[in-house]
Amino acid sequence: MSERVIPLVDQRHPSLPLPTVSAEQDLSDLPLDGLRRPLTDLRISVTDRCNFRCSYCMPKEVFDKDYAYLPHSHLLSFEEITRIASVFVGRGVRKIRLTGGEPLLRKNIEILIEQLAALRTPDGQPLDLTLTTNGSLLARKAQSLKDAGLQRVTVSLDGLDDAIFRKMNDVDFPVADVLEGIAAAQAAGLGPIKVNMVVKRGTNEHEILPMARHFRGTGIVLRFIEYMDVGATNGWCMDEVLPSADVVRLLQTELPLVQLDPSAPGETAERWGYANAQGEYDPALGEVGVISSVTQAFCGDCNRARLSTEGRLYLCLFASQGYDLRQLLRDTAQSDAALAATVDAIWRGRTDQYSVLRSLRGPDTASGPGRRVEMSYIGG
Repeated sequence: MSERVIPLVDQRHPSLPLPTVSAEQDLSDLPLDGLRRPLTDLRISVTDRCNFRCSYCMPKEVFDKDYAYLPHSHLLSFEEITRIASVFVGRGVRKIRLTGGEPLLRKNIEILIEQLAALRTPDGQPLDLTLTTNGSLLARKAQSLKDAGLQRVTVSLDGLDDAIFRKMNDVDFPVADVLEGIAAAQAAGLGPIKVNMVVKRGTNEHEILPMARHFRGTGIVLRFIEYMDVGATNGWCMDEVLPSADVVRLLQTELPLVQLDPSAPGETAERWGYANAQGEYDPALGEVGVISSVTQAFCGDCNRARLSTEGRLYLCLFASQGYDLRQLLRDTAQSDAALAATVDAIWRGRTDQYSVLRSLRGPDTASGPGRRVEMSYIGG
């Protein structure tokens, strides 16, 4: 097995230069990137802080009590987030996901949700407004999130065994409290709920079947995610990746599955429905998903952009640099049309396909000037 090495480095990198745009730029057509992919999904990180220390995301060795988080003045305000989100909606975005860090740590996040929920697409439709959380604060916040206009949540949960879960979150947080949060979200109508389980070989793969048994038939979609080589601090090595194909084979030893069609263009998860006694998909039993970001690249129809806590736009989860949109937002001379022209120019120049390239040449070293940005900084 490869030795686990965690570089102690600052994960925020210099910005890429913004493209030069013309005030007369034609915005009549929605932008397509260099690989003809549309922009329909925006993920917004609202904080770089988290109250968990999961080894695959924010290991304690790096994110300790002395780690320097972004000062509050560097963060985008709710009004700035809403303004830039409105610009993105005008350029084709239909889905916004709030992430972190842990987004529920952002004070008064319900105010931001209410502002985003009021946005409408050019044809008058509401956005698909979602949030990803570790579930630690969900029991107390589920109803207020729903009341503010949030439609659904995705909860990270890496196992039902309390000892394993406490070890993986590394802050001794009990699994029962996350399950209570999921129940509260379901009662508040924040659904359909998805539960994401990152699978690390040698750590929690024995939790795959117990998790499937627990959520089968509950209306909650369980998704298994391959342990990814995101950032530079999680000590990633291929030996700890359990391929999604192995996960599906394990599930089928006990719970027969039927493969389902993707639910939407750009869907990252491969869907599998639970089968009944006749071998047919039974919607009452629900479904699971597998996200094969290491073993099966899905860059071909990726339609997602990511906005960091301080307003940098990243075009790939595995990017090393982003574009500083905050400087434009805080420049009173910049109109919304100028912002839209900049977003268009950035997206049209995009050619990112990290997972495809990784499959051809192997993973990057995640060190040096091109090291990738941390997932806790731009969200998953």
